[in-house]
Amino acid sequence: MSHLDEVISRVDATIAESVITHMNELLIELSDDPDLSREDRYTQQQRLRTAIAHHGKQHKEEMEARHEHLTRGGTIL
Repeated sequence: MSHLDEVISRVDATIAESVITHMNELLIELSDDPDLSREDRYTQQQRLRTAIAHHGKQHKEEMEARHEHLTRGGTIL
């Protein structure tokens, strides 16, 4: 397995885990990876950035739905 394949597998696993802290840590780690080409590094980092952005959007939507559920009729249940 090539180094790029290993990195892709790690990125896949980290995204599937859906833990922002781990995604950010891998994002930083990839910045210092001398064995990746600039293009490959950018591609994998962009995948992580996209997953982080989607996670934040999903979390916001869940919080809004929760707030809507708790405040039906204008009062907190």
